[in-house]
Amino acid sequence: MNDYIELLKSEPIFKRLSIIQLIAYFGAWFSNIAIYTLLLELDTSAAIIAFVAMLHFLAGVIQAPFSGSIIDSFKPKKILLILITIEIFATFFLIFVTSLDDMWLLYILIFLKMAAASFYFTTEMSLLPKILRGKKLQKANELHSIIWSLSYTLGMATSGFFVYYFGVKAAFIIDAMMFVVGFVLLNSLKIDINIIKTDENIFEMMKDTFRYIKRTPQALHLMIIHAFVGLTAFDALVVLMVDQFYASIIASSLALGLLHSARAVGLVIGPMLISKWVNNKTLVYVFMAQAIVVWLWAVLMRDFYLSLFASVLVGFFTTTLWSYTYTLLQKNIEEKYYGRMVAYNDMLFLSSAAFVSFMIGFLATHDLSLQSIATLMGLGFVFGGLYYRWILKTQTIKDVSDDL
Repeated sequence: MNDYIELLKSEPIFKRLSIIQLIAYFGAWFSNIAIYTLLLELDTSAAIIAFVAMLHFLAGVIQAPFSGSIIDSFKPKKILLILITIEIFATFFLIFVTSLDDMWLLYILIFLKMAAASFYFTTEMSLLPKILRGKKLQKANELHSIIWSLSYTLGMATSGFFVYYFGVKAAFIIDAMMFVVGFVLLNSLKIDINIIKTDENIFEMMKDTFRYIKRTPQALHLMIIHAFVGLTAFDALVVLMVDQFYASIIASSLALGLLHSARAVGLVIGPMLISKWVNNKTLVYVFMAQAIVVWLWAVLMRDFYLSLFASVLVGFFTTTLWSYTYTLLQKNIEEKYYGRMVAYNDMLFLSSAAFVSFMIGFLATHDLSLQSIATLMGLGFVFGGLYYRWILKTQTIKDVSDDL
């Protein structure tokens, strides 16, 4: 923990970005619980729930090929301000979704909201390696993920009770206000980053990126290995668990909040306990450990209280998997391509998460048990670990602790 505190003290730009991130993410989870609670209140099908979960990731997939080139061409602060403005309006207008006839509006707003959120995230993640190096970059990625997890924990826990007592519309309004606060803090932040100017247009930059990937195969492999973390897209599965197993014993909003909060506890404490132990060689064991705890979750799923315990374990290794694989990519690409490569990396990750969300709904509607679905997701991490082991044997990969 002291390392993270020292990083925040020594890097004022990163400190302000982290505060903005904490506020924005905290607000976002209010609306996330509210959206899924609304879907359950409207008695929507498993297919619609899975589609909404998929939309949360699909938006980022579609805009990713263009976002990277834009990020590499414009000042990051201007981009971030525009994106957070979109999030403010897309979140506020969710209050007008009141019936099944308004599903089209819900789909559009979620798409816009999540496209902007993904673009914002990609912009910030491509900014970090320009202001931080070596171990500081690794710690920044870990802290970024911890903040996400902390926001997730507090947001989900308080949102479940907030939605239960005040309703979904109030949660949407609170979320929008959080983004307004983030906008004010970001607007007063000075970010002095030089843009590497190029005469190429966006499409030429896209072609150049593909040529770079072709001559740097390790970058593609690292993007694929990061995409395996998309198997942790459990949102649709958790909603279906609540509907199928727990609805008779606890209010849906409370169950959603507690289950997500339990997983987020693991997300927060995991990197604090194991990050110093993880390196390029030991990462394969983290993949295998993730598979084991997901299988345990599948076994304990029917019991609400045991499922809470298993959810903590499911989150324990996720943050480290995410942050370490992300840092590996940042360490093994050229600065000129930061924005574009991070964007394509996010596209693969979000594609993986969107596919997982879709398959949860598809398999559930075709009578595969939720326990079996979770077991298949755990198996995916085994394949991820074996694939990463192959990458280490066949590719030259820089260690994240090496200074640039």
